[in-house]
Amino acid sequence: MPMVPEVVAAYLAIAKIGAVSSPLFSGYGESAIRTRLEDAGAKLVITADGMPRAGKTVALKQNLDAALSGATSVEHCIVFSHMGIETPWTEGRDVDWDELLRGSEPSLDTAQLDAEAMLTLAYTSGTSGKPKGVVMTHCGFLTKAALDFSIIGDLKASDRFLWMSDFGWVIGTLSIVSSLQAGATLVLADGAPDFPGGRNRLLRIAQDLEVSYLGIAPTLVRAFMMNDLQEISRLDLSAIRIVISSGEPWTPDAWNWCQKHICGSAPLLNISGGTEVSCAILATTVIHPNKPCGFTGPVPGMGARVFDADGRPVSAGEVGELVLTQPSIGMTQGLWRDPDRYIETYWSSYRDVWRHGDWATIDADGIWFIHGRSDDTINIAGKRVGPAEIESLLMESGQIADAAAIAVPDDLKGVAILCVCVPMPGTVANEALAAKLSHYVVAGLGPPFRPREIVFADELPKTRNMKTMRRVVRTAYLGDDPGDLSSLVNPDCVGALERAFGRKGI
Repeated sequence: MPMVPEVVAAYLAIAKIGAVSSPLFSGYGESAIRTRLEDAGAKLVITADGMPRAGKTVALKQNLDAALSGATSVEHCIVFSHMGIETPWTEGRDVDWDELLRGSEPSLDTAQLDAEAMLTLAYTSGTSGKPKGVVMTHCGFLTKAALDFSIIGDLKASDRFLWMSDFGWVIGTLSIVSSLQAGATLVLADGAPDFPGGRNRLLRIAQDLEVSYLGIAPTLVRAFMMNDLQEISRLDLSAIRIVISSGEPWTPDAWNWCQKHICGSAPLLNISGGTEVSCAILATTVIHPNKPCGFTGPVPGMGARVFDADGRPVSAGEVGELVLTQPSIGMTQGLWRDPDRYIETYWSSYRDVWRHGDWATIDADGIWFIHGRSDDTINIAGKRVGPAEIESLLMESGQIADAAAIAVPDDLKGVAILCVCVPMPGTVANEALAAKLSHYVVAGLGPPFRPREIVFADELPKTRNMKTMRRVVRTAYLGDDPGDLSSLVNPDCVGALERAFGRKGI
């Protein structure tokens, strides 16, 4: 895809003429691109010659050409010259962005479409297997964006909105749509949150451009926590009116650090949902009370509940499945060319109820909490726990920047807990630290949940929306085929994990 702001213009033009867009992550390899283009039956691809990433130039068009060698549906390719690098060219198929604009009409007629006409086909890898093509409609997606950001999230026309994300993730599309609907100013930045310009780049952009509505992920906050606090304290973030977050469960230390050093007096609005429902199921408002890591409650119109295994609402504080008891306006119309998988994934656990795949609780005060993916559940001798709960306990040590807890086979218990931890800078990763971390887990959950092993690594496998891919950690440990890795932003870490496990004699 072209770089900002051309990507915004491309998205709007596609929607205006009634065509269907399908955002692709800029870090995809040729196989991942080809799979999605062929599955979608794409006729036209828009790309750039290249893009900067961590001080290097990534040749996007060259990578795309390799993918197009097997993507028979694609007839045309529009190329935007972003980096000015030498680019391979196929006559009759490739078209220069600037030349196309010079020969085009200055305006486009708006197509008249049914409300349920497809707007976007967004691919999400989920936890395993073939990527899922999530079908979003004009009415459903656009209405859901307006509800969640303008009404629930209080996005205003006076705001400057920055949520730095690859446009291959749904947050990229939501940022465009919600800012335009609210009349807000959308702030766009090329590169990464920590490059160029150092680890606090995102916060400096927020300062320099007086961002008032800042989107952030818990993983990124944990990265900020590793930086020089004195440097962060010198930044003027007083223009920030609201900080909004999504992508994964928070840990209390990261939440409180963000509130103190980034938000200040601004509220931290937590949202959780997914591509399949267009945006949020649970959210926080500016007028209702909340607690660290929590949510005010369900977004109206979702019918959100927390069910036990038998389909009954759980008691206060009891962990259960997050479900939707009524169709919501933003809910996907299905999975592209895969109706059986759609029914099996979302509708087969409970009768006429959508199972979202997250563990959740509602406390005695009515505050909701998410505890990670239910398909990552760890069951130790009949006792179930979400990995996020273990990871939160590990983070309480103050010596860990990130962590992943997984279930691995055990001859005695059937299942044991393995933890992979990323130490804070300057922290010595040794047996003493492993013992200390193990103590935190036992103190919080009890002796049955003592990790069998704690392994240290430089980083964990992350998706483009910065979720930890625990299944990849597990397959690296077991030596199994990791399957689809196309959604990872750091696929090289898989080999490093395998070596770390190998050093343990596994």
